[in-house]
Amino acid sequence: MTTTASAMPSDSTTPREPITIALLGSGVVGTSVARELTQNAADFEARIGAPLQIVGVAVRDTSKDRSETGLPADAFTTDAQALVDGADIVVELMGGDEPAKSLITRALSNGSSVVTANKALLGSDGPELYQLAMDHGVDLSYEAAVAGAIPLIRPLRESLAGDGVTKVLGIVNGTTNFILDKMHRTGADLQDVLAEAQELGYAEADPTADVEGYDAQAKAAILASLAFHTRVRTSDVHVEGIMNITAEDITAARRAGCVIKLLAIAEKVERGEADGGAGVNVRVHPVLLSRSHPLASVHEAFNAVFVETKLAGELMFYGRGAGGDPTASAVLGDIVQAAHHRVTGGRGSGESAYADLPILPIGESLTRYVVRVEVADEPGVLGRVTSAFGEHGVSIESMRQGVRRSEDGLASLTFMTHQAPEAALAATVDSIKKLADVDCVSSVLRAEGN
Repeated sequence: MTTTASAMPSDSTTPREPITIALLGSGVVGTSVARELTQNAADFEARIGAPLQIVGVAVRDTSKDRSETGLPADAFTTDAQALVDGADIVVELMGGDEPAKSLITRALSNGSSVVTANKALLGSDGPELYQLAMDHGVDLSYEAAVAGAIPLIRPLRESLAGDGVTKVLGIVNGTTNFILDKMHRTGADLQDVLAEAQELGYAEADPTADVEGYDAQAKAAILASLAFHTRVRTSDVHVEGIMNITAEDITAARRAGCVIKLLAIAEKVERGEADGGAGVNVRVHPVLLSRSHPLASVHEAFNAVFVETKLAGELMFYGRGAGGDPTASAVLGDIVQAAHHRVTGGRGSGESAYADLPILPIGESLTRYVVRVEVADEPGVLGRVTSAFGEHGVSIESMRQGVRRSEDGLASLTFMTHQAPEAALAATVDSIKKLADVDCVSSVLRAEGN
C-alpha cells in the first residue's frame, strides 16, 4: 500500500509526500471531483499542507473519453481492488450495494480513510461501517450522502455536538419537491409533472426510488442516527411516497393556506419511564405544511433541512441537493478534511451511538391530521362522522364543509385534528369508512406548522 502522509517530517521545509487518492466511479460527480482536484492542485496543497495525488479511477469501461477530468487515459482502470489497496483516501462514488460495500470495507480494514456519497449503503449498513472505521482509527466521511452541497452532516455531528437536537424535518429529495412545487404552481396532475421532470433530467426513467420515498428513507436514517446518537437503519424508517397526491389535494391545501411537501421527519419522543422512556420516531411521508413554515418556501429541485434544538432553537440549511458540481463540493470538503487528518495524525468525529434509544413504530408518532371525507348530503351525517373521531380519542380542531356536489348528492367535509397518535387516527379512518353515509375518505394528510 502507498505510504501515508501522516508522519511529520523532521524539517517543516521538507516537501511532504503526496496523499494518494483512489476514485471509485467516474459519473457526473466523479468527473467533477477529478477535474477540481487536477485543476486546483496548488490550492488544495496549500489548504492541506501536502499535495493530493489521484492514483487512479475505477470505471466499468476504460475506452470512454474522459479527458474532461484532466487525467490521462491510463489513470482509468477496471481493477478497483488494486486502487483501494494502494490509496490513503478512497472516494466511493459508484453507488449501490456491491461492489461498493466490499470495497469500502476493504479500504477501512487497510487503514485508508473513506469518503462516500452512498446514502443507500449507509442507511442499510452504516453501523457496521462506522464501527469498522472506528476500529481502524480512520475517517468515514459522507457529507454528500444527504442534501448534496448543503453543509449538514458536519454541523449535526460537530457544530451541534454540545446542544440537543429535538426534531429534524427535511426536504431531502429534489425530484419530489420539483413535482409537488410544480403541481402547486400550475394545478397540473402528478403524472404530467412527473413526465416533465423526466424530460428535464430531474427524475430517472424509473422514478420509483424518488416518488415512493425510498431515497428520502435512506437519508432520514442517516439524519436520525446523527441527530439522536442512535443507530437507525433504513428499515426502521416508515415510508410513504407521493403517488397518491392528487390535484384536488393540492387545491385543498392551497385553500387552507398550506403546501404539500414530502418530508423526512426524525424526532425525539419523550415518554414516561412506565412507557419505556424516550424514543426516536423516524418517518417519510407527504406533509401538509403551513405557508408560514420556512420549508414551505423551498421551490423547484432545491433541498432544505429544518433542525430544532434545545439551545440554538430553530436552524435551517438550504441549497442544491443534487447535481455533479454541488455534490462534488461536499465530496471535496470531506477529502480536504480526511487529507488534513492524514497530515496531522488525527481523525474526525466518528459515530456517536451512546444514547441507543428505541425506534418507535409509526403507530406511536404524534402529529396533526387533515382528513377529507365525501359524504351523503343529508341531515345527521356530520354528527355520525364526528362521533367516530371522539370514539377513538381524536380531538377535532376545525371542520370545513366544501361545495355540495348536486350531481351525485355528495358533500365534502374536511377535518383538522389536534395532535393525536397515528394508531388512533388510523382506527378513526377505518371507522369512518364503514359508515353507511360515507362515500369515501378521499385524503388523509399529516400536518406540520401552525
